Formats: sequence, structure tokens, C-alpha cells
Amino acid sequence: MADVSIINGLAGGLLATIVMTVFMMALGDDSPPPTAALWAKYVGDGPPEEYMMQGMALHILYGISAGAAFAVLFTVLEFGLSVVTAVGLGLGYGVVLTVVGAVFWMNVVLDMDPDPAMVGTFALFHLVYGAVLGGWISQGLL
Repeated sequence: MADVSIINGLAGGLLATIVMTVFMMALGDDSPPPTAALWAKYVGDGPPEEYMMQGMALHILYGISAGAAFAVLFTVLEFGLSVVTAVGLGLGYGVVLTVVGAVFWMNVVLDMDPDPAMVGTFALFHLVYGAVLGGWISQGLL
């Protein structure tokens, strides 16, 4: 059985979030992330643009936590040692994170109606996250 630790998931989540953030900065439209809108709506009293740093810190915490959750799921489901399997599961996890983020967080929690282009880039960024996370997790299996 594979040995994937929560620590491995936390580290993979951090790395995947950093890589995802680089993609966001390079390909994004410089708008605040949804986490800045979350902070503005529930903690702050200004527009999301005033909470970019808090939003990014929250995003990093989410990414680290999601990495730990993936490691736990990977272990519980007892998937094999294949790098391809781990990256494939990571991509699937990225799809799940996209759906949860776009449908639940954006639509329900933040009452946003993201346009298809925003959802597409959101999906791309989460697929990058998932691929990196799966690749990292697979290295802990070898």
C-alpha cells in the first residue's frame, strides 16, 4: 500500500498553490481573486481590490488544506503507485475544485455570476493545481 502522509499533502498543496498562483498572475486579468471578494464581503468593509493580500493568504490556506484532503483521499481509496494515476486523479480533483469554487463559492456564497471566460480560466488554474498536486503526491509513493 502506498504511503501518502498528510504532511506530503500539505507540502504538495503549498507547491501546487504557488504554481497555480504564477499561472494566475501570468494569465489572469489582474482582478482580485474570489477569496478577496469573500474577505471583503464577510470580514472587511471595502471593495475586494482592497483585500488582495488577505485574499491571497486565504487562497494559500485553502490550497494547503485541499492538498492535505487529497492526500487523505488518495490513501483511503488505496490507489496504486503510478505517476499517471496520481496526476490523473489530481486533474480530476482540479475539476471538482473548479465546480465547488464556481458553483458553490462564487454563485451561492458570494452571489457572483461569473462569465464563461472567467470560469474557463478558473478551471485552467485548478487543473494546473491538480496536476502539480498529483505529481507531488506520486513522488511520495515511490
